[in-house]
Amino acid sequence: MSHHIKLIGNPFRDEAYTSQLESQECREFHRTLPNYSKTPLIELNNLSKRLSLNSFQIKDESKRFNLNAFKSLGASYAMAKIIATKTTSDQSNLDYKLFSKHKNTIKEMTFITATDGNHGRAVAWSAEKFGCQARVYLPKDTSQYRVDAIEAHGAHAEVTEVNYDDTVEYAARMADENDWILIQDTSWADYQKIPKDIMIGYQTIVHELADDKFIWPSHVIMQAGVGSFAASIFDAFCKTNRPKPKFILIEPTGAACYFKSIQAEDGCPHPVKELDTIMAGLSCGIPSILAWDIITKTADYFATCDDAIALKAMRSLSKSTSKDDSIVSGESGAVTTGFIETICSTPEYSDFYTLIGLNESSNVFCISTEGDTNPDLYNQAVNGQ
Repeated sequence: MSHHIKLIGNPFRDEAYTSQLESQECREFHRTLPNYSKTPLIELNNLSKRLSLNSFQIKDESKRFNLNAFKSLGASYAMAKIIATKTTSDQSNLDYKLFSKHKNTIKEMTFITATDGNHGRAVAWSAEKFGCQARVYLPKDTSQYRVDAIEAHGAHAEVTEVNYDDTVEYAARMADENDWILIQDTSWADYQKIPKDIMIGYQTIVHELADDKFIWPSHVIMQAGVGSFAASIFDAFCKTNRPKPKFILIEPTGAACYFKSIQAEDGCPHPVKELDTIMAGLSCGIPSILAWDIITKTADYFATCDDAIALKAMRSLSKSTSKDDSIVSGESGAVTTGFIETICSTPEYSDFYTLIGLNESSNVFCISTEGDTNPDLYNQAVNGQ
């Protein structure tokens, strides 16, 4: 299996970029949710030493609300904003507990979304918490475990016969035809407010770092499907007067819509029609236009990684050592670690190592966005089962 990486610079980067997303309110809202706690920040001392880096820190989102992924932050916040609007509640002081007085109105609401798995589960979980209905559509070849995880929260889940991007279009049509509320984590020309709120919700991840012994990073490595998550994190790191880290965007080789678009050098997003990757959460062929606007202005480099790089990182993260805790990281969560591991330890990529400015004083930050959301694939990758 190939372990290939490609890397290109960003000709569209804007050094003057300042944060576009205001997210302090979302952190306060998330604190009101049942069983909220911040996810752990893990410093991998052995790994950083082995890779000749000063530090390597990973935030483990598999611990988020026992949902095995970070997506609930965006779905819950956006859903709360929508419910507040429809119940004429105060949007400037969102509090989960205050919605109970509108339960009769809320139970008549139906939210609909398309998903590769994690966002759909987050929408189903949020609907369950708020007391409304959820319908979730998934692309062809979705694992049964992902479907079961969504249905466990009382949502209707249905696998389509098309890929992710076509499933998004289908969900949007169903919303229009049935007067359901589309809560989608990607955006297009006439659909931006809800995706923006989802992106804002993700920034709670970065707000939580203030409560940890966080080493300010020289390099922030984020993975992308449609790009909403990476754009949110890059934007969050632009909120302070501290030195901007180098931002590097990672995509699967078989679903690299940002890499393809940047290569075109015309400043426009370009779709990838044939998607081929095991990284289900990143298997997307059309950039979100909100994310595109942020990522093209903030990212320093764009990279693609073969599936084998994610699989190798899943195995390495699963092994605890005397100084490093083990991390259960799924294929979409582990690929950023795999990228750094590979270019730091493979002579073939020494030029990439130099190009992105890695050295013994570098402080690398990644987010493991999911745990074993596909247990069969995880066990096969880690245990050979």
